[in-house]
Amino acid sequence: MSKLTKDERDNLPDSEFGLPEKRAYPVDTKARARNAKARATQELERGLLTPEERDEIDRAADHKLNED
Repeated sequence: MSKLTKDERDNLPDSEFGLPEKRAYPVDTKARARNAKARATQELERGLLTPEERDEIDRAADHKLNED
């Protein structure tokens, strides 16, 4: 998985983020979607995300992972 540059991240549409309102957890590729799910679970366990936020990230990531 390649690192997103600031310009690449800035050019992603909100729909390519697990938390679009915060533009956090990019899910523009399957690799980033898998990473978003893993990080969201870690952040939930650390108390930095709510269960609802983690579920929102998982839904966005699952959508990307289920694309053909």
